[in-house]
Amino acid sequence: MDFNPLYSLAGLLVGLLVGLTGVGGGSLMTPLLVILFGFHPATAVGTDLLYASVTKTVGTAVHGKRKTVDWRIVGRLASGSVPTAAITLFVLARAGSLGQHAVGVLNIMLGVTLLATSAAVMFQPRIVAFAQPHYDKLDDAHIARATVLLGAVLGILVSVTSVGAGAIGTTALLILYPRLPVSRIVGSDIAHAVPLTFVAGVGHWLYGAVDFGLMAALLVGSIPGIIIGSMLGSRASDRLLRPVLAATLLLVAVKLLTS
Repeated sequence: MDFNPLYSLAGLLVGLLVGLTGVGGGSLMTPLLVILFGFHPATAVGTDLLYASVTKTVGTAVHGKRKTVDWRIVGRLASGSVPTAAITLFVLARAGSLGQHAVGVLNIMLGVTLLATSAAVMFQPRIVAFAQPHYDKLDDAHIARATVLLGAVLGILVSVTSVGAGAIGTTALLILYPRLPVSRIVGSDIAHAVPLTFVAGVGHWLYGAVDFGLMAALLVGSIPGIIIGSMLGSRASDRLLRPVLAATLLLVAVKLLTS
């Protein structure tokens, strides 16, 4: 693939959003690759997964240095997500869902997941406030099992669509661990995304659904974008960014479901 500066520009814009909001990597990058640049959904998902594993590794290093990663939570999530990611990819490959003829099916899966992500972004404070009291009384054993189950669900979603680990995962963790600082929830979610996106990305690569030239072009733009967005994030209003991001995800979901 010849180097296309538009891919790097897309990486820059998505990187800015991720830096500003902590959400939007797979939720926006994969649909952009499918809708704007015409990539097969499987290639878009696979490339985005490996691309995300690199960017999330950088983010994990930062959070690890700041001691904002709860490795107990990461382990629980990964014990559910990594096996289900491998099983999901095996089933998809056996069913032929990574082939050229499966564009419609993958678009529907991606669109539905984006709808759920849009709702999680827009209504996260209300969802957490409603659900937290029900989970706050559970003992650690129940919370551990629920975290492993959450990881399993994320493993399926992320393997198929590359979407869900950010907004949906963070919302669920805020409900399950209400006493932890938000920074540790976010850091743990990012750290968990590293093994999940790497395993899922390698799986897509083995089935021929990764474009490494595209991945390099995206990284050229996204790395400075994430740095700039992170620097501006403290000045941005969550009240403004949340509905804008949710509306963007909703529009993209509708486009995919109606195309």
